[in-house]
Amino acid sequence: MSVIALDVGGTHIKGAVVDGGELVEGAQWSTRAERGPDAVLAAVLRCADELVTYAVRRGSTPQAAGIVVPGLVDEARGTAVLAANLGWRDTPVRRLAAEHLGLPIAFGHDVRAGGLAEGRLGAGRGWPDFAFVPVGTGIAAALTIGGRPFAGSRGFAGELGHLVVRPGGDRCACGNRGCLETVASASAIARRYAEASGRTGASAREVAAGAESGDPLARRIWTEAIEALADGLAALTVLLDLDRVVLGGGLAQAGDPFLTPLRGALVERLAFRPAPTLVAAVLGARAGCLGAALLAQDLLDGVGTPEAAATPTQIRPVRGEELDPAHPQGDPCPS
Repeated sequence: MSVIALDVGGTHIKGAVVDGGELVEGAQWSTRAERGPDAVLAAVLRCADELVTYAVRRGSTPQAAGIVVPGLVDEARGTAVLAANLGWRDTPVRRLAAEHLGLPIAFGHDVRAGGLAEGRLGAGRGWPDFAFVPVGTGIAAALTIGGRPFAGSRGFAGELGHLVVRPGGDRCACGNRGCLETVASASAIARRYAEASGRTGASAREVAAGAESGDPLARRIWTEAIEALADGLAALTVLLDLDRVVLGGGLAQAGDPFLTPLRGALVERLAFRPAPTLVAAVLGARAGCLGAALLAQDLLDGVGTPEAAATPTQIRPVRGEELDPAHPQGDPCPS
């Protein structure tokens, strides 16, 4: 039994085919969101067609598809409520994809899908209560409570990046000031360093390296980001009593320069109780696509019903051949 999986991001679409529980890792295409929301949707559907064609060439007709997207997502209705980077507002992605492909569609949020994958296959495996927190352009949290993903009453749970941690601070894209994203995201670290130094082009990882090598400005920007992120994670822990926090994104891969001061700052803020274990995610950029594949397989397996929930689908996340050598990483699906 095979399924296809699509992780739609602001700049790239990642796709894969899962056949018999083995993930064949696919190419990455440009979203080209500058062409407008309708063009993005058309690109997603063309990429899905490529995945189906590839699966059929391998001798397996896909039985379902999993599609995950960023922003505010109504998983029950299958709608992208607001995906600003894609230009989508109240877009019925699941219905349109089902009509186009003639397949059952599992639709979800990209970060929650990443949390699902880390929970079954990665750094959250075996932990019933944990948060997957990718720190990248923005910051979000996929919450797993009692071994099950928690989306909230409207599907908007986990918008940790929009927790106000510095009242009156920088303006956030959400309209508030001082949100966690404005201080501690990778994009905010790079932006704040550029504004303070007058030097553009430095990445958050380069700011971290500068802080470690003794650059006073880099150290200040880096420390402020760590302190703000610790404030956000402390609030999350006090409210939910989490066992573990799995940190994703490029900063988490920096290792000790990121994790060690963050652990110390979090312990200081939770003096009355044990702090959760902080670990780096292990699935990297594949997490969303793996999660989309898991959602599709769960749809076929009936996971969500009482009889099926005890044995959720697993995937072996191994690397296979590229989907189509004619479309290497960064190339768009054909127009």
